[in-house]
Amino acid sequence: MTNILLKICTLLLITTLTSCSSKEEKITLHTGNWRGKIAMQNKILPFNFEVTKDSTNYQITIINGDEKLHLDNVRVENDSVFFTLHIFDIDIKAKINNTTLEGVYIKNYLDDYVLPFNATFNDKNSISNSKSSSNFNGKWDMTFTNENNETIKGIGIFKSENNKLTGTILTPTGDYRYLEGFSTDTHFTLYSFDGNHAFIFEATLENETTLKGDFWSGKSYHESFTAVKNELAELPDANKLTFLKEGYDKIEFSFPDLDGKQVSLTDEKYKDKVVILQIFGTWCPNCMDETTFYSKWYNENKERGVEIIGLAYEAKADFNYAKKRVEKMKNRLNADYDFLIAGVFDKEEAAKTLPMLNHIMSFPTSIFIDKKGIVRKIHTGFSGPATGDYYLKFKDEFNYFMDTLLKEE
Repeated sequence: MTNILLKICTLLLITTLTSCSSKEEKITLHTGNWRGKIAMQNKILPFNFEVTKDSTNYQITIINGDEKLHLDNVRVENDSVFFTLHIFDIDIKAKINNTTLEGVYIKNYLDDYVLPFNATFNDKNSISNSKSSSNFNGKWDMTFTNENNETIKGIGIFKSENNKLTGTILTPTGDYRYLEGFSTDTHFTLYSFDGNHAFIFEATLENETTLKGDFWSGKSYHESFTAVKNELAELPDANKLTFLKEGYDKIEFSFPDLDGKQVSLTDEKYKDKVVILQIFGTWCPNCMDETTFYSKWYNENKERGVEIIGLAYEAKADFNYAKKRVEKMKNRLNADYDFLIAGVFDKEEAAKTLPMLNHIMSFPTSIFIDKKGIVRKIHTGFSGPATGDYYLKFKDEFNYFMDTLLKEE
């Protein structure tokens, strides 16, 4: 009965947001700082955003730790505001009540994915809650356990400064991007909201070097975790997790480009060139980080005899839907390399499209192919800018490896 009532309330709220205001006066959205909140799994995920306006249009900037995500698809209609969250197929719809907003957060590409949202204008209370303890500083060897009792390793990197706790968590499939929150001497709470990721981490120190906690993601996902302080903690080698099955040394495929034309590695464009295959999806924030890196690198190096092909695995098995999502990402991130529509984002289904791989473990995954068409390396996941030194190390290793491939005859 509770679920039925919640769905009825949600439908009534959405209906209200799409109805016309009975007031004649024009409703405006205050420019300045706002504090947003998303209700998820009996928790509250806070995030800060700023509203600006030029002569005609509103813009919103989400502040997620050290990153700023600029949203330009913002509409104020009648008594409501509607905004799309960056490149993702996700919207917030809210009624404007002077200095407050009341509405919903909707992932359009998933069925029945609606969460309550509200916001308060000029709320200068920072997410950090003006508290931070140095007890969590450093590197932590983490083990996550899901509700099926499956485990995955992680490395937590946390730092206390300016009355807040910041950091990130690396896993074999990618990092959890920018985290920010607060801590006491024995407890921390960390948040991340980048439009798609909606993360809450809570942990308690059991002693000086061990902690135990919980991780909530979005509408329903939950894991518990334990961690041991360990400055020497390492993850498995990202270059050894995905590989070609025995008997293969090449990748073969034929996928449509954004115009529907079939493309394969045997096409003349890729002959005698180094090629990077990027397995990704536009719904994936780690893929957004990788595409941003690849876009800049390709624009600076494309005359050297190299091509990048993005193999898009999208939320729906509909070509026109996938094309629209990829085109938006391509334009927004200035990605000037080739993109193909390869399949859907289910890992098992995606693996069937590239049967020469042992699996597709992560979005993103990059396959490096030399001028003779031989696979030289497969890199699982991506350590983005939030990982600091790990990101710098990745860039150095990437540039060295690409220079080596490009110099080969």
